[in-house]
Amino acid sequence: MSQEISPELREWVAAQLAAGHSVPNLRASMRAAGWHDNVADVVLGEIEARAAGIAAVAEPPRKNMPGPDLSGSPLYIDTGDRRVQVLQTMRHPRVIVFGDLVSDDECEALIAAARLRLARSLTVETQTGGEALNVDRTSDGMFFERGENAVVARLEQRIAALLQWPLEFGEGLQILRYSPGAQYRPHFDYFDPGEPGTPTILRRGGQRVATLVMYLQEPEQGGGTTFPDVGLEVAPKRGTGVFFSYDRPEPATRTLHGGAPVLAGEKWVATKWLREREFI
Repeated sequence: MSQEISPELREWVAAQLAAGHSVPNLRASMRAAGWHDNVADVVLGEIEARAAGIAAVAEPPRKNMPGPDLSGSPLYIDTGDRRVQVLQTMRHPRVIVFGDLVSDDECEALIAAARLRLARSLTVETQTGGEALNVDRTSDGMFFERGENAVVARLEQRIAALLQWPLEFGEGLQILRYSPGAQYRPHFDYFDPGEPGTPTILRRGGQRVATLVMYLQEPEQGGGTTFPDVGLEVAPKRGTGVFFSYDRPEPATRTLHGGAPVLAGEKWVATKWLREREFI
């Protein structure tokens, strides 16, 4: 059942924060009073954004989201061509670690096909809607078109079945190589609604709503996927994948994440971003 966020609730939360009450205690009090966690997230996110001088754009959480059915606490999920393991789950942020998602042969094939087309990785430039180099991202990468080859097409079908999300709603598969010292500092994958270039980006398929990172080659040391807001680090074990979703483009989703520096060896990953509608 949805709950309406009233001006009185916002004023009460702001007053409690101003009085020195901590966010965890305030969240616990709201839960005890019957408020849902997502309501607390929205209100706290708005207040934090205003405090930082940012115009908050309050969007209601999406109800229809990608992700597997975990209601029966399954150990495995049948995707049609592969039985994928469920290794770890977290509710908030919504994070799921999958095992045996990509075979060794598929990992090798993706790396071999991508190696000839690697270039310094770019990030989406929300000021203009284009792409640009970013000092926070020091990997090399490339994109496959959807269904570009047999391995890509098979993996995309598997992901669509696993996450119960239309294949056409996915961006092309991105392959990244991280050499020793390379990293991707913590960031969000959704497109900031307050940036001037975001409307241009959204024309191709709407907001990003989820991310799946798959590890194709594990480094000797370092290179984990980190979630700083919740103290989580996922080890980059070959063949596994970490999935996380964000039901609105706000920090309250707690999906701040990054790629820790590779300390020894070389890490290869494949990333699939999912949009709210068909990506064109």
